[in-house]
Amino acid sequence: MLRPILSPEQVNLYHHQGYLIVKNFCSQEEVAKLYSTALQDNAMQQNALDLNDQTGKKTRLSLWFTPGNDVFGYLTRSEKMVGAVQQLLGNTSAVCHFHSKLMQKEPKVGGAWEWHQDYGYWYKNQFMFPDELMSVMIALTPANKENGCLQVIEGSHKMGRVNHGFAGEQVGADMVMVNNALKTMPLIYVALQPGDALFFHSNILHRSEANLSDAPRWSVISCYSLQSNLAYNETSTSWHTPVQVVPDEAILHWEAASLSEADFLKKENDPALKETGWEG
Repeated sequence: MLRPILSPEQVNLYHHQGYLIVKNFCSQEEVAKLYSTALQDNAMQQNALDLNDQTGKKTRLSLWFTPGNDVFGYLTRSEKMVGAVQQLLGNTSAVCHFHSKLMQKEPKVGGAWEWHQDYGYWYKNQFMFPDELMSVMIALTPANKENGCLQVIEGSHKMGRVNHGFAGEQVGADMVMVNNALKTMPLIYVALQPGDALFFHSNILHRSEANLSDAPRWSVISCYSLQSNLAYNETSTSWHTPVQVVPDEAILHWEAASLSEADFLKKENDPALKETGWEG
């Protein structure tokens, strides 16, 4: 049994809101190591995919499935990450890692993301239980209104799955239901500082604006499921493999492998790309 990471109040807030912000979840030293690795490791950049919004602006992402012995794998497998996810998803089954992605929204050119639910994509993978799916975003650079931070509709996870269709190269939610949600529930701009974490439910509606600022917005997002949450149309294997937890100190102090060993999603794997839940 992993040690509790979150307070009962935080767990209750997540279930009420559909999201939870934890300030300083990662130390500045951890963020510096993650960010420098993302900038310097050729494998991360060589496996980056460009995705267009409806205006032609681009956001880059690199996506991989099995968390390895690199620094991002250590973050994904860390006791604090898996322990917090276990508390939020429940202790009924082992935590598994679906996939992780590095989001790179560059100054002036970083594109917008349409309103969507992650389960709007993952439903096509035939995951059975959306309440047993969630994502964790760690900010590597500041995220604010100016550079296109995430927006969420608080409480919208309680609506259940909304129909989704294509919007440019993205998959977006039915805007009639989105507009109804915006009239009913609060719109929240999720401003984060480097090291802050956002935990969010697979059914919460979220989007982001284009980055029109002079500053980048980079983040890493790890998506998790419980082993009991069967996916009948998913070809990767990490989603049903319990995470091999490592101590938090691994992020800074363990020898890290190259990201070249990671099983990155390739552009030629599209349409699988359309079903992974690109954004956060």
